[in-house]
Parts: sequence; structure tokens; C-alpha cells
Amino acid sequence: MDRRAFIVGSVAALAAPLAAGAQQAVRAKQVGWLALVPQPRLRAEFLRGMREFGHIEGPAYTLHERYAKDAVDRLPALAAELTRLNVDVIVAEAAVAVRAAQRATTTIPIVFITGDPVEMGFVHTLGRPEGNLTGIANLTLELYVKRIELLKDAVPTVRRLATLQVPALADPGRTRRAVQDAARSVGVEALPITFVSRVEELDAAIAQAARSRADALLVSANPFFNIHRDRIVALATRHRLPALYEFRDFVEAGGLMCYGADMKEVYHHLATYVDRIFKGARPSDLPVEQPTKFTLWGS
Repeated sequence: MDRRAFIVGSVAALAAPLAAGAQQAVRAKQVGWLALVPQPRLRAEFLRGMREFGHIEGPAYTLHERYAKDAVDRLPALAAELTRLNVDVIVAEAAVAVRAAQRATTTIPIVFITGDPVEMGFVHTLGRPEGNLTGIANLTLELYVKRIELLKDAVPTVRRLATLQVPALADPGRTRRAVQDAARSVGVEALPITFVSRVEELDAAIAQAARSRADALLVSANPFFNIHRDRIVALATRHRLPALYEFRDFVEAGGLMCYGADMKEVYHHLATYVDRIFKGARPSDLPVEQPTKFTLWGS
């Protein structure tokens, strides 16, 4: 054999396993998921969005899910656990989870779905987030006027309105004023907001609304209410309280009506942020987006 041919052949033979080893060394991306409670249907929409970008769970990335099971005080430890895993990005649902993730890391990108992120101090502005956080701002306070108007149109006899909310708000006073002003604009009295954080409190809260002679019920947007939607709808029906919700799932469960963004589309869109971060984008360069399409659903 020609010595030169032997050398070339040997180098090629050595290069092949080296190339294969380099391919094997490519690390699958790691995605943290931080939330109060699991929402399988919404999570599935995020996974669908990831697949459409070519990111298949397992081969391309691993999803590390951490849920506080309605115990807000567990979120900081869970966020710290995700940072120790050195994930490439954390997806955080709702303000309390975003806050825990923000306090746990200033370097790992955080993609959120939350209320007003500027008011809560998560980003500097929607257009220029700065820092390591970005995502989708789900309009909440801005929708109260329209939602109460729609409820009044559907149930003209409404005079007194009860509202369910979770206590983990950046500014409870601002929320209270938003509900009162929205109700007053259509001639409705807004009863004091009832704050609920545990499932066992739901029965008493809705029963109290009925005893306070509320004519209708407004259920605020929060994963806690989403996961217990069947119970809330059943309680509202039992106490004969027509109720307006923000998410379509409540109507599908038998609720009267809802008005809001399609959360399946919102969670599907979250994958866009993760895909761009996978490809090297910085959160500070990705403007916070807001839903632009709102739909009314009725039973």
C-alpha cells in the first residue's frame, strides 16, 4: 500500500469517531417550568409550539417541572432548585412564580406569563424589558370595564357584584379601585373583594357572596381558579350566582360566560420566546407582548 494513502486513510478513520463524539457532546437544552399548580391543557399548547419549532421534548430538551401545589411559600425553594440545575431558561406562570424566579437568578433567562410586569417590577418597559425577564403580559385590570359591561348586558338585573381574587397581588388597592370604578360605570355596586388562596375557602367565599345579596360573581384570572374551575362553577350554580370568568374552560365546564384572551394561544406563543432564547437571543432584546384578540364565550 502506498504510504501516503495509508496516512490519509488513517487520519480519516480517526476523524470519523471524533466527529461522532462531538455530535454526542451537544447537550440537550434544559427548560425549567415554575408554577403554583399544573395546567395540563395549557402546558400541552406550549409543548405543541415547541414541536413546531423543531424542539422535541426528550431528544432536544428536558422539561423540569416544579409546582408549589397552591403553597406560595414553596416557590422560592423550587426556583432555587431550578437554578441549581443550571437550566437554560425558566418559564414562570403567574406573578408569584415570576417573583420567586426573579429573586433566584439574575442570569438565567425567565419567560413569564403574568399581569402587568412593569407595575410589578419585572421589566423596565414592555418594549425594552432589560434584565433577564421577558414574556407575555396578560391584560387583567384593563379588562374589568369590558367584562362588567358584558355581564350587565347579559344579566340586566345585576345591582351588586361579588369578586373572587387571590391575595398574591402586587397592588391589591389598585385592583380594588379598578373593580369599583368599572362597576360604578354601569351602575353596579362592587362588594369588597373576597381573597381566596386555598380550595377549602371557596365554599365559604361564594356562600358569603350569596349572603351579601350579590346578584352576580366575577372570578379573576389566576391559575388557582383555573385548576378548581369545576368546583367554582358548581358553587356559583348552587347559589344561583351568574358568573363571568376570563377563560373559556369555565364555560366549557358549565359557567355562564367568559371574556378574555384565548389562553391556549397565549401558551402556544410562549414557545416563540424559548425558541429565540435557545438560538441566542437575550431576554432584554425580546419585547414583552400582549394578547390583542379577546373573545366572548357564553353557555
